[in-house]
Amino acid sequence: MSRMLAALALAASVTLVPSALTAQDAKTKAPAQSAAKTVKAGKGEKVCRYKFPSGEQRSWVCKQEEPCCAWDLISYVKCGSTITGCL
Repeated sequence: MSRMLAALALAASVTLVPSALTAQDAKTKAPAQSAAKTVKAGKGEKVCRYKFPSGEQRSWVCKQEEPCCAWDLISYVKCGSTITGCL
């Protein structure tokens, strides 16, 4: 558990991405770009979108109260926590 927290803290401290941004891990550019157009949020959800410096775009769905988080260094996106934000 402490290793995971340390890794997340390191990733958060190195990145230049605002904590309000996040995204879902995708394996290739093509599915991520096509998914960007088809992702839809349900009740109590929101669609998060992010474009990495490499040009890759990702879209994912988070709960309304969760922040969208993205890390450029590791090309990773996810929904954050209401308590710890994007850590």
